Amino acid sequence: MRMKNRALGALALVALAAAACGEKTPPVVEAPMPPPAMDEPAPAPVVRERVEEPVPLPPPEPVAADDVGSRSLDDLNRNSPLAPVYFEYDSTDLNAAAQLAVRGNADVLRRYPTWTVTIEGHCDERGTAEYNLALGERRAAAARRYLESLGVAPDRLRIVSYGKEFPFDPGHDESAWQQNRRAHFVITSR
Repeated sequence: MRMKNRALGALALVALAAAACGEKTPPVVEAPMPPPAMDEPAPAPVVRERVEEPVPLPPPEPVAADDVGSRSLDDLNRNSPLAPVYFEYDSTDLNAAAQLAVRGNADVLRRYPTWTVTIEGHCDERGTAEYNLALGERRAAAARRYLESLGVAPDRLRIVSYGKEFPFDPGHDESAWQQNRRAHFVITSR
């Protein structure tokens, strides 16, 4: 009886193994192309373009010492060659004056290619702290995007929002608020 059970078990294993293998489809083999007739020209060989890996450019040479490039970071930021960008109330749009200021900043950053800049987003005192933090971030991001579109490398630009926490003008009227709705550019490394 034990022999019969073992034989049946072995037979069941063989059947399962055969079923698991199943029928496999043979690989598709394309027939070789016949050689061209003697009076026909041979087909042109397929030439694949060789794609070369881009060669990284060497880091730019620092600008020779000049009045701006030789100053300390503190002095550069105290008397910054980078202009702030001002925004309309509750807006992140760069108007013509703001675009002109950003283009000027892009020119300065091209002249000093080793500088890294943090773009600070600021708001006036109206609105909640949370809303103004988000608005300040969108303002800084708008200035960054425009700088990038002008060819400034993204890895040289950082953004931060201070919302209404650091007003440029502490007044509580429209002339103060106009000064506080801005993207401020801070040189963080040279």
